[in-house]
Amino acid sequence: MPKRVLLAKPRGYCAGVDRAVETVELALEKYGAPVYVRKEIVHNKYVVETLSDRGAIFVNETDEVPEGALVVFSAHGVSPAVHAEAEQRSLRTIDATCPLVTKVHKEAVRFAKDDYDILLIGHEGHEEVEGTAGEAPEHVKLVDTAEDAATVEVRDPNKVVWLSQTTLSVDETMVRVRQLKDRFPELQDPPSDDICYATSNRQTAVKTMAPSCDLVLVVGSKNSSNSVRLVEVALQHGAKAAYLIDYAKEVDPAWLDGVETVGVTSGASVPDLLVMELLKYLETQGYGEVEEITTANEKIAFALPRELRKDMVR
Repeated sequence: MPKRVLLAKPRGYCAGVDRAVETVELALEKYGAPVYVRKEIVHNKYVVETLSDRGAIFVNETDEVPEGALVVFSAHGVSPAVHAEAEQRSLRTIDATCPLVTKVHKEAVRFAKDDYDILLIGHEGHEEVEGTAGEAPEHVKLVDTAEDAATVEVRDPNKVVWLSQTTLSVDETMVRVRQLKDRFPELQDPPSDDICYATSNRQTAVKTMAPSCDLVLVVGSKNSSNSVRLVEVALQHGAKAAYLIDYAKEVDPAWLDGVETVGVTSGASVPDLLVMELLKYLETQGYGEVEEITTANEKIAFALPRELRKDMVR
């Protein structure tokens, strides 16, 4: 068998990431540097470094932003408390929260208003989880592990709903849901799927190619939940080995020993030029044949944040 690469499609940027990155780029063009960004705009090392070079200043909290300055909220979303704090400091804000995350926030608000207990499936400490939980802190309980699912308590088992972080493993989330439904048979599902289309699509593409791969390389950063999940999905679905890398230079040549088929994909916050660099490197190692494995064609695009749109027309 000749050495070859299977290239997953869809891969890389989703509509929410595209919108968030473009928001910071346009804000820098329109208002000039510095533009402050709360947390990483998206979880990708290269994107954050590139925007920093152009004049974006990344901070952890809004109190690090000078009063009256411009701050962009990241694609992962923020809680109402963060919005309130920004207002107190007279900050100009542009909210680049992904519309699919905003949808989950609205679900949390709606179910809290109806006095439901909300079981939020997600990773503790992840910015998106903190933002969603902050919409209804009295009602939301985080379910991260199997142990959480076994021990979480609710006030009324007839008034309970599950929601989820948008970037989880589809399969693992359903395992948690089944655990919860065993305990709470009346547990309601979200009105529509919370795991975003891009996360699901990238996992499906990896599931399709993984059984044919000796090695899967996922381009993505270690703090990117959806990228980390792609490595797990590859291993669960038959890839002999799988690694997460930010750059082609991080590939250990030893990984390629005896490898005929390399699968390549990237997380939803990864620009495609990083994937192209990896393909170039693999070509130097004898993997010149590239076959794209397409499982979906994504045509979704989101409008820019309202605050930016109104200034762009002037």
